Amino acid sequence: MDLRKPRRRLRRRWRRRGGGGWREGGDGDGSLLGYRPRVLRRPRARGCRIVAAARRRDRLRSLCEEINGSGDRAVSAVRSVAVELDVSAEEPGIEASVERAWNAFGRIDALVNNAGIRGEVHSTLDLSVDEWNSLMRTNLTGLWLVTKHVCRRMQDAKLRGSVINISSIVGLNRGQLPGGIAYTGSKTGVNSISKVMALELGAYNIRVNSVAPGLFKSEITAGLMERRWLNTVTERTVPLRMLGTSNPALTSLIRYLIHDSSDYVTGNTFVVDAGATLPGVPIYSSL
Repeated sequence: MDLRKPRRRLRRRWRRRGGGGWREGGDGDGSLLGYRPRVLRRPRARGCRIVAAARRRDRLRSLCEEINGSGDRAVSAVRSVAVELDVSAEEPGIEASVERAWNAFGRIDALVNNAGIRGEVHSTLDLSVDEWNSLMRTNLTGLWLVTKHVCRRMQDAKLRGSVINISSIVGLNRGQLPGGIAYTGSKTGVNSISKVMALELGAYNIRVNSVAPGLFKSEITAGLMERRWLNTVTERTVPLRMLGTSNPALTSLIRYLIHDSSDYVTGNTFVVDAGATLPGVPIYSSL
């Protein structure tokens, strides 16, 4: 049976975005599943309904309240709901969370897989098996299981969809640094399995792309950004001589990958790093 049916065109109020399971339409019948507030805030103004997922649902309460209070209340009182999801859990637990996410609005049109952990800095000789397994379980296995059960439902419902997997520049040929063997392995894996997913899921009109972010200015990196050596590295090795913020540098790309305008785009790894990985040298060589 050919599942590649033309989908009903949605009226586009804008031209836009991609960070999770959301298809943006004027009638607001799209739904997005994603994890991090930084990625999920932008879709709220675009008629998108959002399912925010995290291991602790209470951490998402303020985000959902913010989104639900920002739209046209005459159209819909609830634009966002929170679902408990532990991507390091066993498959039955992940499948149950995906089912709750799907039932929240009756569909998921886009999925943003951006849950992950960095782990500690350890060499190949010092890293423990437990640390390796923990990081792989969260960054790679969990991503695959969430995608598996979301896309099964997309297939059964004959919905076109978009999956955006957040990896890292450490998963690229020129992005590795010592001490990150497990993290690097997991993010390289994300880039690779995204391409295989794109090959396999294209028959069901499901697109899969990965995004490899570099270093961004944020609350987490505020202290690092004040270091003089980082400014030196940026000026000497980064082609654009700057370090950006995830919004709009990252969120704009995700919006594009969710939107209909990227319907011809799948199987790509999008690098968002101001060109930092182009020189082919690790940052410590510039100190």
